Amino acid sequence: MSWLTPQTGGVALLLHCQPGAKVSRIVGEHDGRLKVALNAPPVENRANEVLVAWLAERLKVPRRQVQLVSGQTSRKKRVLVEGVTQSQVRDAFDLASD
Repeated sequence: MSWLTPQTGGVALLLHCQPGAKVSRIVGEHDGRLKVALNAPPVENRANEVLVAWLAERLKVPRRQVQLVSGQTSRKKRVLVEGVTQSQVRDAFDLASD
């Protein structure tokens, strides 16, 4: 999974985000990134806030452990999640390992 890499103390996620969906969910993979549909409009940082909250809830970590590193105004985002392993991420998203 090229979109999931280990980091010191956690993992980095490469995401392709699609705002404006009816429900936030994993859609699949897109161009080497995990594609996430977000139930939020792409205005006033709302989609980023929903993304961080949704990831924290799915991964069972506090929001402060989910950091949007790059892509604040782009669909392509890099997120650092502290305190989780690659295996925990795959399990949380119901994904099999490569």
